[in-house]
Order: sequence, then structure tokens, then C-alpha cells
Amino acid sequence: MPRGRVPGVSEADIHLERVTKRFAETTAVDDLTMSIPRGGFFAMLGPSGCGKTTTLRMIGGFEDPTDGRVFLGGNDVTALPPYRRDVNTVFQSYALFPHLSVLDNVAYGLKQRRLGKTERHARAREVLDLVRLPTLGDRKPKQLSGGQQQRVALARALVMSPQVLLLDEPLGALDLKVRRELQIELKRIQESVGITFVYVTHDQEEALAMSDRVVVMHAGRIEQLGPPREIYDTPATRFMADFIGETNFIRRNGDTIAVRPEQLHVTTEHGAAGEVLPGTVVTTMVVGPAVQCLVRTDDGQEVLVREQRSRRGTGAESLREGDRVFMAWAPDEALTVESTEVGR
Repeated sequence: MPRGRVPGVSEADIHLERVTKRFAETTAVDDLTMSIPRGGFFAMLGPSGCGKTTTLRMIGGFEDPTDGRVFLGGNDVTALPPYRRDVNTVFQSYALFPHLSVLDNVAYGLKQRRLGKTERHARAREVLDLVRLPTLGDRKPKQLSGGQQQRVALARALVMSPQVLLLDEPLGALDLKVRRELQIELKRIQESVGITFVYVTHDQEEALAMSDRVVVMHAGRIEQLGPPREIYDTPATRFMADFIGETNFIRRNGDTIAVRPEQLHVTTEHGAAGEVLPGTVVTTMVVGPAVQCLVRTDDGQEVLVREQRSRRGTGAESLREGDRVFMAWAPDEALTVESTEVGR
């Protein structure tokens, strides 16, 4: 097939066709084919070393594929350098110019495009409004908090109006409270500007909360790709059931089933509907608005149960070490898993 625009992938902002990346004897990305729709928030999730950042770098042009092709908007850009791709990248390190004001940091790329000072500053102020830093244009980066500096880095990328914005764990260096605030802000900004965001993270909660679609990678390959609800509720493999959220793998009647802690209900009476498993409480822990109860079954398995706390301190919150209990779950809330994978 000749290089150039390919009609079959033109509806996607990004399309990877059988992309492989090897570093010496190590295969970081292995024969990956994937399309990212236009205008959405797409998360790439997986453990360290799974290939997600390498994939992002190949989209941005910072790494060349060993094999395969990269398309942006239907155009083959595999051989193009980063500056010739309509893509901007936000990294975990802010990389702001310390000697420039916030306004000039944001406008820097427009200056390289030879826009006049009045126009580039006007556009930079618009984007600073978008990231909710309208009054900080005259400050230097060292006068800002970490969260504010990350907003400036985001504004600097957005002001160029790229077709695609790549974000490589941009919130990883921030504390939890600021990180959660910026998760909401990033989602709001993406919906406002309509640019395709491709967001690399190892944080499951972050990926599931922010994105329209999630790809989970493992050992250089796609383990599962779909909407967040599908990724969480119907994991396609045992790796997915184990990696996403918390899962109990319970041996029962010769099979192994996967049940989320929040899908279990614990009681001191053997009268619950559905599947029931007896055991003894090991410990009970209050975790914010929830209570977790670790139960050891009669055959030695340890099972985690999580329930919302009640104002009266009843239910799982009232249980203590040594209490005899029964765990129950609805049959349709358990997935039967094999030793290695599910649904394949």
C-alpha cells in the first residue's frame, strides 16, 4: 500500500497499524493495531514496562517504530519528525522557561510561528482563562505552585491548537488533593476545546474517571480496550480482573470465580439470598466512607468485603476479629475465571 492518506482510517485522529518497537533484545510494543476516535479523552493504562509510554512517544514522533505505521487524521506520519506532526505533548516535568513570565511561556510556541506580540499575547490570555489562571500572566514559574505550573504547561500546549494532545503522566508529581482537582479540570478542558486527548497513566482510578475509552496494555500488547464501565465490570482476562480495581479470586466447587469486594455482603446470619460462603473475621478496617472486612473462609481463603459505612455503625462495621460470618453475592456478579485468562 502506498504511503499517504488512507481512507479506511481517516475517521480516527490516530491509527496505529501493526506497530512494533524493539530496543535491542527487548520488545516494548508488540504488533499493536489500534484506532483512537476524533475528539475524545483516551487513556492508556498499564503497569510499568507495559509499553504505554513508548506507544505515546511513537505517536508523537519521539520514537521510530521498528515495524508498522502511524497515522494522524488518515495521513501516514511514520517518517515525520515531531515538529511536522500536528501534535503537542505535556510531560510530567513542566519544562517551563524560568526567565520568562507565565504569559510569555504560554505564548512561546506562537512566537516561533512568527505571530506578532499583540496577537500571541491575546491568544495566550484566552488559554490562561481556560485553565483558570487569568491573573497570573505576569508571574514567573518559581512563584507558582506545582498545580499552577502544570496548568501553565497545559496552556502552552493548548495555545497551539493541535489536532491531538498527548499527556504523559502529567499529574504524577502532584499531591493527591491537587491531582484530583486537576483531573476534573483536564476533563472539563478537553470537553470545552474538543481536541483529542491521549493520556498515559498507571493510575487506574484516574484513567477510569477521566476517559471516554481506555486501553489497558500488558507486555507490549493490548489486553482490553473499551469504555471505563466495560473495563471495570467485564474484564476480558484474569490479568484484567486482577489489575483493575480489587478482586477476590475465590475457589468454589472446582472453579475459580472473580468477585469485587463491593459486590459482597457480609452477615452474621445464614439467610442471605444468592451464593453464600461461611468464614471468620480476621480484621475490620474503616477507610473513609467505607468499611473493609477481611474474612478467612473455612478452607483457608482470605476474602475482602467492602461496604458503605452506616451512621449507626452496623453491618460490617460492627464486626470484630473472630466473629462467625457468611458472605453472599448475586450469581450474576461473579465471573468464572481460568488459571490464566477469561473470555479468550
